[in-house]
Amino acid sequence: MASRKESSGAAGGGFGASKGKGKAAATGDSAVKQVQIDGLVVLKIIKHYQEEGQGNEVVQGVLLGLVVDDRLEITNCFPFPQHTEDDADFDEVQYQMEMMRSLRHVNIDHLHVGWYQSTYYGSFVTRALLDSQFSYQHAIEESVVLIYDPIKTAQGSLSLKAYRLTPKLMEVCKEKDFSPEALKKANIAYENMFEEVPIVIKNSYLINVMLWELEKKSAVADRHELLSLASSNHLGKSLQLLMDRVDEMSQDIVKYNTYLRNVSKQQQQKHQYQQRRQQENMQRQSRGEPPLPEEDINKLFKPPQPPPRMESLLIAGQINTYCQNIKEFNAQNLGKLFMAQALQDYNN
Repeated sequence: MASRKESSGAAGGGFGASKGKGKAAATGDSAVKQVQIDGLVVLKIIKHYQEEGQGNEVVQGVLLGLVVDDRLEITNCFPFPQHTEDDADFDEVQYQMEMMRSLRHVNIDHLHVGWYQSTYYGSFVTRALLDSQFSYQHAIEESVVLIYDPIKTAQGSLSLKAYRLTPKLMEVCKEKDFSPEALKKANIAYENMFEEVPIVIKNSYLINVMLWELEKKSAVADRHELLSLASSNHLGKSLQLLMDRVDEMSQDIVKYNTYLRNVSKQQQQKHQYQQRRQQENMQRQSRGEPPLPEEDINKLFKPPQPPPRMESLLIAGQINTYCQNIKEFNAQNLGKLFMAQALQDYNN
């Protein structure tokens, strides 16, 4: 999945990013401080998941729009088509280019400004997403990734968030050095890997009038299920995913501790070797013999390879996301329980 984004991101940037970057450069600031999404784009993303997403299967697509000052306006999108391994001749980059060329011919915004992806119980902080967004953001500076959570949306509130990689993480990804020393020098932690950009959903005045008319004509919906005190399986599933990530974090900690023990053991071996050579040189000097020739100690004792720490940071970020989701879910349930208790006390 990462390979899809790496290739398509670079291609999309070459086709449509020049105008977007020029617009941002003209204002003197390329930072995106707000994302404005047309209601049509939101409906297309939801429809894409409902038609092709099943369970934990992820759907993805391309975002189109333009940059106005420090605001990224997303005005259109189209999905990545689902295909199997048998479709070896299918070229996704060529498909995107043809789609954007067709949109340009009918005078629709065709500039590539990012991509979207669905998520399963908030499981989106992965290496694939990191590599994909780096490819997009490296080619198109203002690009964002929209994360759509269909499970939270089905519970009554639209869950759509926009993320970008922080400048610090972009520099580390450019260097491709994810060693503990490099991440420590760059002061990278899971809290400052991604930055969330505020989202504003905009509809035209005609659509707002139509929605108001439909609301007046529609029958009153029965919303008593929103006040149900029964707990769904959302909490249990989130806790299970959280425990799986904690187990992965424990395994990474064991690997890192093993690396530290190997480094300490090698340092002791180096020290003992240097002491032996020093004693032997002193004995040779007392016998009037020349000292032993100098040797490159680093060739004799090759330092152990440090484990990459980026995976640990991503796991920590995913654990933080699960904790936030559990916190929000429990806050809603506790609010209903306190309200039910107050109503019961009032009736009694």
